[in-house]
Amino acid sequence: MKTFKFPARHGYAVEISPFIPTRLACATSQYYGIAGCGTLLVLEQTETGITLVKSFDWNDGLFDVTWSESNEHILLTGGGDGSLQVWDTANPQPGPLQVLKEHTQEVYSVDWSQTREENLVVSGSWDRTAKVWDLSRGGQSLCTLQGHEGVIYSTLWSPHIPGCFASASGDGTLRVWDVKTGRCRLAIPAHKAEILSCDWCKYDQNVIVTGAVDCSLCVWDLRNVRQPLSRLRGHSYAIRRVKFSPFNQTMLASCSYDFTVRLWDYSRTEQPLLETLEHHSEFVCGLDFNLQIPNQVCLTIVYHLTGPLASIKFSHTKFLIPVQPSI
Repeated sequence: MKTFKFPARHGYAVEISPFIPTRLACATSQYYGIAGCGTLLVLEQTETGITLVKSFDWNDGLFDVTWSESNEHILLTGGGDGSLQVWDTANPQPGPLQVLKEHTQEVYSVDWSQTREENLVVSGSWDRTAKVWDLSRGGQSLCTLQGHEGVIYSTLWSPHIPGCFASASGDGTLRVWDVKTGRCRLAIPAHKAEILSCDWCKYDQNVIVTGAVDCSLCVWDLRNVRQPLSRLRGHSYAIRRVKFSPFNQTMLASCSYDFTVRLWDYSRTEQPLLETLEHHSEFVCGLDFNLQIPNQVCLTIVYHLTGPLASIKFSHTKFLIPVQPSI
């Protein structure tokens, strides 16, 4: 177990670089993001621990972070002031390269498209809208998508279908959007509670998982949404983030306000829970798999018993065994 602690900040999201397997970014805030500023931490995993490579301060809380899929130095964060910030780790200047400001409330989710021949970013906000951006075309969004009746907590591009992303909302629905038409292709009443996170399966374009305040995860087949493929229960408090494994089609991870991370195989009708990680002593808000190092999971918490303290941990799990992709 490797741990990095940063005082006076709460960790909200963590993402490992798609280019450098030992590098990760963490979005943090002061005072639970209610007041104060935010800091983007760029960290490096070494043989002995985790070291700080660079930090960037912003004048409001930072709630999410995503790496560019085309440039190893570029990151994007979403802030409490409704803006998105573009950062360059190779830039000696302390400020962002670009600031995108159209949302009227907190930007709680940002994601960079992974499909080829696209360089698009999607953002989800508490103003109930999702916006799509092409950073090469200036500071204006390409389109704004509306339809959710509650705040948007999660927006995520499909890793398979160009111009398609999913959003999860406090209205209890999961929606799938088509950027070309600017319309919602599918709306699923996935939970009878706020949905805080969603993720696409890396091996099947029709499979999405949702995690909600009702403490459950639901795995959905978009071709038949009358009922979930699987409903996973085990957490005792709201599920903050869910991620599919990049190495196994039916395995995924979830982190929760119950201080735990749980690893699942949704294909198992009996005992789908594989492992429970109890490395943190407070809310676990960020979670990511390493795309290049099998079995490695990175976690971050929002609060610590001794006071404000962003804590990032690397962990390995014995259950996540690499398999050959099925696509």
